[in-house]
Amino acid sequence: MKLTKGLIITMALMALAWVHPGRGFAHCDTLDGPVIQDARKALARKDVTPVLKWIPQEDEKTIRGAFEKTLAVRALGNEARELADLYFFETLVRIHRQSEGAPYTGLKPAGVVDPIIAEADRSLESGSAEKLENQVLEAVKQGIHETFHEAVQAKKNVDTSVAAGREFVKAYVTFVHYVERLCQDAHNRVAHDSHESVPEQASAKHHGH
Repeated sequence: MKLTKGLIITMALMALAWVHPGRGFAHCDTLDGPVIQDARKALARKDVTPVLKWIPQEDEKTIRGAFEKTLAVRALGNEARELADLYFFETLVRIHRQSEGAPYTGLKPAGVVDPIIAEADRSLESGSAEKLENQVLEAVKQGIHETFHEAVQAKKNVDTSVAAGREFVKAYVTFVHYVERLCQDAHNRVAHDSHESVPEQASAKHHGH
């Protein structure tokens, strides 16, 4: 019983540090994201299997151990259950984020997922990516339009002064790199678990920036 009480205290202290308010760019660290949804299923069924796909095989032992501890503490009552669940959610998400090569900054509240990510999930549920494609294309068109317009406006005054020239260079670099990143991402899809990004050398090679 002492061990169980110790787990409750540990979980309580860690839970206070885990749930951070504010918007984050991550999808898998939100309380309504797919990782936590599977974690809730696993706890309800008392079967860890649904969450194992989110972690590397070498981390299974850690997750299984955290899962068993969580089930033991959950049986002690509602308050203990809430703390135990947060402990398991945090452990699972932290390890999943590590496998992505991404930093873990705490669990985020439900409802903070970027709309385009939510639409990506809905497209998988519906089996159609048409709405998602339209939203992405519209965002890309807007981005090109805005960066292009700023570069065109700055170019009009490029030779009036050194300061104006620098403003043009800034706008030019922003515009060109934005377009270049779009093309690179479109043609060089990087695997989720590769921990790689598009090499910056490609940008430097073409533009020297």
